[in-house]
Amino acid sequence: MRKRILLLGCLLLVNVLFLSSTEAQDNGIGDFPPFIPNKLMTTPFGPAFADIILVPSNFLPCEGGPFALCYYSGPEPETCVPTEDGKFAICKCFEFAYGKYFVLINAILNTEIYQETVAKCGVEGSMCQETNQAPVCESINSGEFIPDADSISTFSFECIPEEGIGQTNCTQALYAGCMTAPCIKTDEEGIVDCLCPTFDGPYQIGLNNQTCDIGPEFVWSAAFNPNAGGKTFPTPPGCIPDAPEDAGGCPLLTENIPPPPPDVDCEKVCQEYESCQTSGGVEIGFTCDATLCTSTCNDRGLVGEGCSGLQSCDVSEIIRLEEEVGCSCCASQICGCIPNSKTDEEVFELDEKQRERGITPQCDINGTLCGKQSSGGGGCSVASVGAPTSVPLYLIISLFIMIRIVWRIKKRTKGEK
Repeated sequence: MRKRILLLGCLLLVNVLFLSSTEAQDNGIGDFPPFIPNKLMTTPFGPAFADIILVPSNFLPCEGGPFALCYYSGPEPETCVPTEDGKFAICKCFEFAYGKYFVLINAILNTEIYQETVAKCGVEGSMCQETNQAPVCESINSGEFIPDADSISTFSFECIPEEGIGQTNCTQALYAGCMTAPCIKTDEEGIVDCLCPTFDGPYQIGLNNQTCDIGPEFVWSAAFNPNAGGKTFPTPPGCIPDAPEDAGGCPLLTENIPPPPPDVDCEKVCQEYESCQTSGGVEIGFTCDATLCTSTCNDRGLVGEGCSGLQSCDVSEIIRLEEEVGCSCCASQICGCIPNSKTDEEVFELDEKQRERGITPQCDINGTLCGKQSSGGGGCSVASVGAPTSVPLYLIISLFIMIRIVWRIKKRTKGEK
């Protein structure tokens, strides 16, 4: 206890000295929203923008969006270019409309949100290890974390199958601390520019066998874990719902759908699906499930189509079910939630778009989230096995007229006999 009090006292003293000797880094660079990065010494090893990891619970799990992934930025093709004064780097990062992401509590660049998050979650983040439990998650999902930013840089497992993951240790040099940095859209689909504060110190690159020195033209987006063998990425205890399965994500359902957990309210789950709709009446939870868990890092556009807007809705019971069962994009099937007709048609179209791009939709994997083709599409309705088929009204009327004619002819013939 005495050691903890002494450590906190030292941190407080260092913060006072650091803040009194440093000018505010208000950027005002290009189209980026002006912001002052949190310069509190969140660990003994540096301020918030040093991106320091001390224990696994420093990573806070969130779900929503939009968010960016700068974990792989540095040299070409996703470059990090230092500004003229060297205080920032403009990094090209992957953009995601929606998904599971993690925020490093020591690297929250909004000072007020950092303090609010620490007050609820503890300095190490151990009290907020449930999805969206930390205040920073809500702030990012609502778009209030850094006003006028198109997205916020965080960590995600989405690109590991394509890009990989690892660690290369580097000695002291300038690097970009991109965690929770503001990002703006570019002309390149799926790529945003993020304005990352820089820090001079030892760091680790998130890939194996990389060259540390790529300057002066570029700097790495990096972080630092001072512990021997410590990781600079999250290491959750179990599988991660809605993340790629080969990167630690929970699997999709098999054809055998399990019952819901006894402590999950399926009525609330279905209500969350029903209540979150687009202006056209499409239920976003279903279309998001149909695209999110079969997407790839290099093809994120369909997730934007299927999931945009879901971050503004309450999906807490959906998330709780998937975390307890340990499956991805599965809550509607387990609880038997039924989409409306507009949603069915949209799911069908999204499945078709996935097939056109070489992606196997969930429908083709386990027979769920298949949707139904629009009646105006020129084909037959695609319904599940055993579902009643509809008959056009004009055929029913014609059949009724034919039956009346046959009945009259039979009656007349009988009278003649």
